[in-house]
Amino acid sequence: MLSELRIDQFAIIQHLELSFEKGLTIFTGETGAGKSIILDAIEAILGWKVDPSLIRAGAERASIEAVFRLEGAAGAAVREILEREDLVDDNPAFVTLAREMRREGRTTARINGRSVSTGLLREVGGLLVDIHGQSEHLSLLNVNQHLDLLDRFSSTSRVLEDYRGLYRRLQTVRRDLAEVRQAEQDAARRADYLSYQVQEIEAARLQPDEEEELRQERNRLANAEGLASLARQSVQLLDEGDPESPAISDLLGQLSHAINGLTRIDPSRAVFSEQAETLLAVASDLGRDLADYLESIEFNPRRLEQVEDRLELIYNLKRKYGGSLEAVLASAEKARAQLDMIIHASERIAELETAEKHLLKELAVLGQRLSAQRKQAAQVMQTGIENELADLKMAGARFSVDFQVQPDPNGLPLDGMTAAFDASGFDRVQFLIAPNPGEGLKPLVKIASGGETARLMLALKNVLARADTIPTLIFDEIDQGIGGRVGLVVGHKLWQLSLAHQVLCITHLPQLAAYGDAHYRVTKQVSGGRTSTVVENLSGEVREQELAQMLGGISAGTLHSAREIMEMVREAQQHKP
Repeated sequence: MLSELRIDQFAIIQHLELSFEKGLTIFTGETGAGKSIILDAIEAILGWKVDPSLIRAGAERASIEAVFRLEGAAGAAVREILEREDLVDDNPAFVTLAREMRREGRTTARINGRSVSTGLLREVGGLLVDIHGQSEHLSLLNVNQHLDLLDRFSSTSRVLEDYRGLYRRLQTVRRDLAEVRQAEQDAARRADYLSYQVQEIEAARLQPDEEEELRQERNRLANAEGLASLARQSVQLLDEGDPESPAISDLLGQLSHAINGLTRIDPSRAVFSEQAETLLAVASDLGRDLADYLESIEFNPRRLEQVEDRLELIYNLKRKYGGSLEAVLASAEKARAQLDMIIHASERIAELETAEKHLLKELAVLGQRLSAQRKQAAQVMQTGIENELADLKMAGARFSVDFQVQPDPNGLPLDGMTAAFDASGFDRVQFLIAPNPGEGLKPLVKIASGGETARLMLALKNVLARADTIPTLIFDEIDQGIGGRVGLVVGHKLWQLSLAHQVLCITHLPQLAAYGDAHYRVTKQVSGGRTSTVVENLSGEVREQELAQMLGGISAGTLHSAREIMEMVREAQQHKP
């Protein structure tokens, strides 16, 4: 649920901090005071499009930040996304969404302090908040969401999960089938090319580590003369010497003899003798090794040419097949696999086509079971919503869920037809409504007025309350076009809804406002020639005065009426559903 909201330099809001609790929160105030601006700010942090003109005059940027407590199924879904995107905060019980707008038009979205795309912000925000009001963003007016709303109500999750598992398997089979069929079409040309690749790589008889070994051998062969000269010089210094300078081994022998005499006199320095003998032994071994190395140095221009040719071959293969010997060998393996697929394409196609038919039959069975559950639930939903609408003074209004099936030659085999389908089944669902008696049912998106849509959403939300996982619901002027008597009913419905959800509501009706567990008054103040929005948390007599003001101005009569409304609300709240 929404826990905290901070707004800076947004429209006429200079700085605003609000805290929210569970239950029903009411916002009241004169038109233009800033109630809708608060809603615009919430829409911005949910990833909706935001206009840079909403940055407060004189400011270069505006910022909005909201903290949500993660609870229930929605909280679990959000945490799954945060883990997927590596955005988990130190306190996993909360998530912070933020949006910053700059004057030049650039916006920044953040989740838990880290920059994200607005798409990801919308994905997370859509799990946390549902906004209903006079805008094109109404989820109820989005036909694509009708099936999801019905599924929430019908508790089809188990069957739908099984169906989607089969659907994913079918998609995999169809992708493989498309690849094999394409490979078969290009078989002759493709097979020649793949065979050439395999033969070229296999003919090279590559070894994974040979390139480095060849480089070292080339280095030795190219520098054979220099290596021989240095080795010969080293052997001479160690073992041969010259008339002017004795060999190092002779000098070390003299050193060893002298130290042995020293240690006979001073046995406490016996370690000197050991060290001298070690030096002499190391020099002797080094001399033999150098002599052997000198004998092994090869002056072989032909071998050098062979090594150069081999390295050139390896270089060309790496250039053609991926930059490394591992990539070249992997290319050969892939080409062999594709050749095998081409050779056995007919068998593989028959195998995949059989699997496809089997999966389509299984999906058809599950899809029909899923559709039957939805249609059964749709009848219950229809009755429940019509009863709610009657309470909301739309008696005689009819609601229906329309089911359609679209033909598709590649679809699911149903009775006498093949039906188009997707990951949600073959049902194409749309909500229909006849707001007034005697009218025919028509698509909701085409016929419902703003007030009717808001009331229908309220009715729907009350019916879906147990199944709906979105924790925070916001209703913008749901009272449009209704009077005080209906306002009491709408207020009671919203209050009932707030028992399972956090509900925020902007209203002009005191009868509705009286149901609020928290009541905020939004006003405009002018200071230093600048207009700013101010929000006050009302309670006690101040709240009664606000309700009286909404009834037509503060007087003894309106104050009395406000108290009567509050008393009626308290009595109604004693009877929880």
